[in-house]
Amino acid sequence: MGAGPQKTYTVQQQPAAGSCHYRYEHGEPLEDRTCTPGAISPAVTQANLKSTVCRKGGYTSGVRPSAYVTGKEKRLNAASYGFTGRMGDAEYDHLISLQLGGDPNDPRNLWVEPADPGHKKGAGVNNKKDPVETKLHTALCSGKITLVQAQQAIATDWTTALSTLHLS
Repeated sequence: MGAGPQKTYTVQQQPAAGSCHYRYEHGEPLEDRTCTPGAISPAVTQANLKSTVCRKGGYTSGVRPSAYVTGKEKRLNAASYGFTGRMGDAEYDHLISLQLGGDPNDPRNLWVEPADPGHKKGAGVNNKKDPVETKLHTALCSGKITLVQAQQAIATDWTTALSTLHLS
């Protein structure tokens, strides 16, 4: 459990440089489970989905830390993971996305996600995790899955989250 949305965010300490290691499943980069196990926001519960992550009009934009904070964290986290690629080709990603009730700025929920293998360098961020998050969010808000199911599936292995929940 993270701290949840804050009025003011500060740059969070990241794991030591070189202490985190990517793993790959189905050819896709995944986070180091020790460094980035995921953290949920106490502000999002099954009971308040309609007023938080499932409300129309921007829950995530209202809780997202500023680019000033996340930019510094991204550089520090890249060192944690030993990422040496172009920063514009990687995403500082919430393991449990904000739209699934992930904590906005807990370092246990954020990692530098490299572009998918085969992605053209210099072409910006492109990864297959984002559509998975969107499908889980849609299933969550339509009542097909619970908040806990969505959070556990994405944190365990986003590449199998949809099939695990019989959504693919």
